[in-house]
Amino acid sequence: MKRKLGIFAAAITVGALALSGCGASNSNSDSAGGGGTEASASGAASKYANCSLTDGVADATSASAGSGDKNITIGAFSGWDESTATAYLMKNILTKNGYTANVKTLDAAAAFTATTKGDVDVITDVWLPTTHKTYIEQYGDQMEPLGCWYDNAKLTIAVNSSSPAKSIEDLKSMGGDYNNTLVGIEPGAGETGVVKDDMIPAYGLQNMTFTTSSTAAMLASIKKAEAEKTNVAVTLWKPHWAYSAFDIRDLDDPKGAMGGKEGIWNFATKGFGESNPKAAQLFKNLIVPDQELSDLEDLMTQKYQGNNPDAAVNEWLTTHPDFANQLQTGALK
Repeated sequence: MKRKLGIFAAAITVGALALSGCGASNSNSDSAGGGGTEASASGAASKYANCSLTDGVADATSASAGSGDKNITIGAFSGWDESTATAYLMKNILTKNGYTANVKTLDAAAAFTATTKGDVDVITDVWLPTTHKTYIEQYGDQMEPLGCWYDNAKLTIAVNSSSPAKSIEDLKSMGGDYNNTLVGIEPGAGETGVVKDDMIPAYGLQNMTFTTSSTAAMLASIKKAEAEKTNVAVTLWKPHWAYSAFDIRDLDDPKGAMGGKEGIWNFATKGFGESNPKAAQLFKNLIVPDQELSDLEDLMTQKYQGNNPDAAVNEWLTTHPDFANQLQTGALK
């Protein structure tokens, strides 16, 4: 799938969406870069080490709407476009099932806090068992899972393909080739915590400067390095559009410090499923395979340039006419 570099400028201008594509397949195949997922999982997060896409799936056609508030707020993580895509997709599905739904875009830390307080009802981009384990260990007993919809997500350290490092461990001796800098994303992002708490200590990279600002700034550093033909090392993740737009590659992770393969889960505020059983079942039925996710993100980021996600979802559903019914009946695969 061809990506256009022109959309990058729109991402920097808009600033609200860091445009992720879909480079991984939605399957149970092993990810490159060295496992380590279960070793990295701990505490409350360890129960989510295995993502089964069909656990809890059931026909929601005749499910009770329940006695809960029919106004449902879905949280989307700023800078994670798969979060935006699924949040607006579920907004559309819920609206067609009689709910009044809206999407609130927040930094990950704020989104988790808002979900525990009920200011946000559901978040759709919880990476487990590693990326968001700290949040689950802190807030897990104040939330409830509503199924895993993608099972091959991955955190990465990426570099320009022409640069010398092949493994993350090479950065200890080759840091100078990358200006002794690792470019990160938002300070509150789960990946930022993984890099600071797990990866940097594991590989002894304390002498490198780890900068955190925004996903847009990280993407800008890749674009700048490519234009100036210099080296760059960044925190990235799959699925993401940057792998198609730029000449970059992942560094091997022999110690599994970035966490290996993960699942992406829905989580709701405690008691949501009991109060809103039909809405909860619709979230449990969500499964978005790789190509379908790519199609939706392409519309959001290329045609609509992040400005009208509702229109992007409407158009996507016209080209995937069976999706809404299959989600409702639990027939997605």
